[in-house]
Amino acid sequence: MKRLKWPSWMPIDPYILLLLGTVGLAALLPARGTAAEVASGAATAAIAFLFFLYGARLSTREALAGLRHWRLHVTVLACTFVVFPLLGLAARGLEPVFLNHSLYTGLLFLTLVPSTIQSSIAFTSMARGNVPAAICAGSFSSLAGIVITPLLAASLLGGRVGGFSADSLLKIVLQLLVPFLAGQLTRRWIGGFITRHKQILGLVDRGSILLVVYVAFSEGMVRGIWSQVSPLRLVGLLVVEAVLLAVMLLLTWYGAKALRFDRADRVAIQFAGSKKSLASGLPMASVLFGPEASLAVLPLMLFHQMQLMVCAVIAKRRAKDPVEPAVTGQRDEAIRTAAGTGTRSA
Repeated sequence: MKRLKWPSWMPIDPYILLLLGTVGLAALLPARGTAAEVASGAATAAIAFLFFLYGARLSTREALAGLRHWRLHVTVLACTFVVFPLLGLAARGLEPVFLNHSLYTGLLFLTLVPSTIQSSIAFTSMARGNVPAAICAGSFSSLAGIVITPLLAASLLGGRVGGFSADSLLKIVLQLLVPFLAGQLTRRWIGGFITRHKQILGLVDRGSILLVVYVAFSEGMVRGIWSQVSPLRLVGLLVVEAVLLAVMLLLTWYGAKALRFDRADRVAIQFAGSKKSLASGLPMASVLFGPEASLAVLPLMLFHQMQLMVCAVIAKRRAKDPVEPAVTGQRDEAIRTAAGTGTRSA
């Protein structure tokens, strides 16, 4: 009997099964009392360590060199923190008929979260795009999002966010930005070790997210807020997010073409400008939304998996595109630069 395999056109990330399993565990065995406090502290420490690793992986020399490609980075930042939020605001007309109050709040928060780092790099590399640009764009977006996302949340969500304050912003900076900068400062001593053990350390990435998901959904179960969501509402949310992702993928590709970026840069812009970071969004939501964080991050979790599946298909098709003779030399030089700084392996 032949082994059953998923169709090549429908890639399923096994990580989504772990996420669903974590949600199921939180539903059956939610953390309570002292256990909840211990799990919350562990999740905070894990996310801080994750951003420490992000900082240690990023070559300072390459980050500074990437500033010269400012048009690309401004384009990605505009997609992430301007176009996405505008689309989120436009979806307000779907409330309360299509989405309830909690799901729309989570959807709007999703549009304010910074871009991803690792998946942007992976898909850009798969599609033969500008990998160094994707590394810098994702890193710059994550750093900017530490400040921009809470400010946008306070401005656009208004009374929907119950816990935003200067203290909330300080907590986010201490949890994300400070560890990232610490990783940059210690890169000269641990950068090589991290590069050699990237697969093992990748477990920290996913494990940190799973722990934060467990803590958030455990609190939601204890407080009984899941009665607010019906299966029909979840289907509606998936449809809205599918439309949102499709619009952003089209805008980033054809918009970058209208701005006269070459193919390699357009690939980086599409993958870095159309995705949202679960690793950054989860800890921010836990600080900003407090007890209601589980519902607030549900749209982000669903969008995260959707973007991985769709972008995997697009990256495979982009890899078959004919190489543009005019930019081949530039792309090869970019790859050599990344290899020289240890970024290609990251």
